[in-house]
Amino acid sequence: MTGNIIELTGLTRRYGQFTAVDNLFLTVSTGEIFGLLGPNGAGKSTTILMMLGLTEPDSGTVRVCGLDPTTHPVEVKKKVGYLPEEVGFYDDMSGLRNLIYTACLNGIPESEARIRAEKLLERVGLANEMHKKTGKYSRGMRQRLGLADVLIKDPEVIILDEPTLGIDPAGVREFLDLIVELSREQKITVLFSSHHLHQVQQVCDRVGLFVGGRLLAAGDVKSLASQLFGKSPYTIEAGIDFPPAHAGEAPGPEERKQAIRQALLNTEGVSSVSEENGILQIACARDLTGEVAAAVLGAGIRLTSLNKREYGLDDIYYRYFEGGATNE
Repeated sequence: MTGNIIELTGLTRRYGQFTAVDNLFLTVSTGEIFGLLGPNGAGKSTTILMMLGLTEPDSGTVRVCGLDPTTHPVEVKKKVGYLPEEVGFYDDMSGLRNLIYTACLNGIPESEARIRAEKLLERVGLANEMHKKTGKYSRGMRQRLGLADVLIKDPEVIILDEPTLGIDPAGVREFLDLIVELSREQKITVLFSSHHLHQVQQVCDRVGLFVGGRLLAAGDVKSLASQLFGKSPYTIEAGIDFPPAHAGEAPGPEERKQAIRQALLNTEGVSSVSEENGILQIACARDLTGEVAAAVLGAGIRLTSLNKREYGLDDIYYRYFEGGATNE
């Protein structure tokens, strides 16, 4: 399937007087890794439940793989794999037997199910643990088994709801790298729901920012930064110092600071310049690191440090949820 594999149009879900999802419009392209980012209670999990046909919207429409989950829930579940925050397995069965059981429930013959299960367990790094009872698995091992469990039916879409909670940092990195590999190699569409900013930025092609049941913005990090920070998505920090002054030397440090500020402001793409404790903060429309260095050195000022800073998800998240989403 090409084009949009997920289409949510005017989607709304209420529980009494509480609106969990409010007039949501969202599309996800085939093969894309899309991140649903927002605090707990933002409406992410309710959106997922409607996409799976596990709860019905009060208004609006859902299409997943071209199907309406409300009227065709079984068909949607055949095409979509779902890994919830807490994964349930039969603890007295091995990882291999759990996978074979899931495959048989999806209509896969047992002989084929075993072959698929063994390959997937190797892929997710559990080849040496496949005969171990899952009751003895660590949290990270259960999440890996959960990923194999959603892949056993060869889905077109996988939905991951806070999949890294309780996993150690090394395990998180390995898990996220595996998600990216699967998406790129098998063209699987991934919907990744989380409130961990750096994890979302590490793996997702695009991000949707959720709060209070509403989708505030969607796009890649660069486009979101441009929306929020206007003409200045880059900041260059330049540390400056002055050679020892000789008696009667002119201009002095303050005059040279003012001169360098003006020279930088005259540089195309620079929107503002400030200075504090010997550090120039230059807001730019693009990467002007070379131009800044040349201007400082050309003014006879020592350059003690130079650092380019691009706005990331943490800055974007703060602007939306803490500082207010207004363009500069």
